[in-house]
Amino acid sequence: MGGIFAGFALVGTIILVGYLAGRAGIAGPSAGPVLSRIAFFITNPALLFTILAGSELGDIFSALVPLALAAAVLTCLLYWGLSALWFPRKGAEIVVGAMASSYVNANHIGIPVAVYAIGNATPVAPVLLVQLLVLSPLFLLLLDLTTGQRPTLRSLLAQPVRNPMIIASFLGAVVAWTGLELPPLLWDPLKVLGGAAVPLVLMAFGMSLPGSRPLRSGGARTDVLVASGLKAAIMPALTFLLARYVFGVDDAQAFAAVIMSALPTAQNVFLFSSRYDRGAAIARDSILLTSVATIPAVLAAALLMGR
Repeated sequence: MGGIFAGFALVGTIILVGYLAGRAGIAGPSAGPVLSRIAFFITNPALLFTILAGSELGDIFSALVPLALAAAVLTCLLYWGLSALWFPRKGAEIVVGAMASSYVNANHIGIPVAVYAIGNATPVAPVLLVQLLVLSPLFLLLLDLTTGQRPTLRSLLAQPVRNPMIIASFLGAVVAWTGLELPPLLWDPLKVLGGAAVPLVLMAFGMSLPGSRPLRSGGARTDVLVASGLKAAIMPALTFLLARYVFGVDDAQAFAAVIMSALPTAQNVFLFSSRYDRGAAIARDSILLTSVATIPAVLAAALLMGR
């Protein structure tokens, strides 16, 4: 537990530095998005590649894959049911809300949280596999159908392979499977780039906070609160129950799965909602609220699970 507190103290300090830098305008208004793009396209893929290349395949394709899928699907269905009974919405808004309640930020926040709460970023890979190969194409298909657009097989199949995170994960898994040893001339730069992933992501997140005012849109307030509550509390609880009583994983895997499910709503939800011009307020505010809730959620999980 002491290590987790120390880790989150470090995370919080770097986020605070990013926030202060954003408030002061040190690098201009585009600094945060630029850092996020560097992390997404360069440093995070480098970190995932080096981690997975040195891992056992069993750690990558573990019980965490079906566990992550089951938890996400159940949370989506729960949101759908609550929406139908309590606050009926149009199809596209329901899709965005369900996505906000179940699609975690494994790309950015997931890596530093896994490093400091679990001890390594390996549990991020199964979540990425589920989200990028299964959930993302499914949500895009539903958004296409509910907004009157016609999806194509090519566009759906192209979604995962255009993501540098999943490409890096795949290549890292190939290296682990083949036992290939990369020369230091290639491996060492990748390790150095990967080492920059966590601080870049946290700085970028801190820079995005100045001026944020959640729940400004009264019409979407109920949607945001329900999606955020499901994401921050119910999804981790469902993951724990599934891990213990359905998949029967060991304590370490159960803890890793719960921590991954406690991550905030992914920024991809906002990107998708903006692309289809549906539910942008739900996505934006859910991302902010669940980002704030992540640290207490992870600490609560660690305390309850005796870590």
